[in-house]
Amino acid sequence: MIEKAERTTEDAIDSDGFVARAYFPGHLKRGRSDHGLGPLATIMESFLAPGTHIKLHEHVQDEIVSWVPAGVMRHDDPQGEHLTVDADHLMIMNAGRGFQHEERTCADDPPLRMLQIFVRPHAADLEPKVQYGRLPEPDLNVWRPVFGPSGSEARFTVRNAVHCHDIRMDPGDTTVLPARAGRRTYFFVFSGGIEAERQTFGEAESGLCPDGAEVRVHATVASLVVAFVVDPDAPICRGGTVGDGETVQRMAARAKS
Repeated sequence: MIEKAERTTEDAIDSDGFVARAYFPGHLKRGRSDHGLGPLATIMESFLAPGTHIKLHEHVQDEIVSWVPAGVMRHDDPQGEHLTVDADHLMIMNAGRGFQHEERTCADDPPLRMLQIFVRPHAADLEPKVQYGRLPEPDLNVWRPVFGPSGSEARFTVRNAVHCHDIRMDPGDTTVLPARAGRRTYFFVFSGGIEAERQTFGEAESGLCPDGAEVRVHATVASLVVAFVVDPDAPICRGGTVGDGETVQRMAARAKS
């Protein structure tokens, strides 16, 4: 059976044009109190209004993936990087022992809705770096590799056992969620609506599948879905600024109560 989480109505952050809502994949795994699913710490559904500026700030430990299907996110850092992240491009900040950056949208940019995905690395204080580039062209109703650990088929890497894929589906399309033995698959419906195992999942709803299960998904409307295949027992480093930070931990505690 798929464990389901509905769209959250509580904002983790709401400040000057920036809103973020936290999703906790670990809360769907029975018998575990951790808000993260092993190395997959937190999914943040983030919104930036046009003309919003998030000032220079630091992250530590977290591997932070910026996946931007709708709008434009502009990244600047003290190393001189000025990057534009959109539906065609991906950015990962492997924060390690510490990395600073700022984010913004221009006044004439469209409203931004994105996922910021926080992965716990396998060890503390790793070398910080930024990965940025063009994603592979998506094919309709085909799972596209977004990121994975070193040695995976994905162009972009995180430093732990999390494989991420996305898919665009037309109404009536059917697919099978990515899976592998000994791993758990967690999925998030970014837009649209799907059916799986006699359950419906709408926008910003998510599910956790049984270990290695083959789960068929049917799109009832045009849909964009992202799926994570995770080793929940992989060694992890805690202490990430956001993935295990105080704000997210308070949100996680309220979500469990």
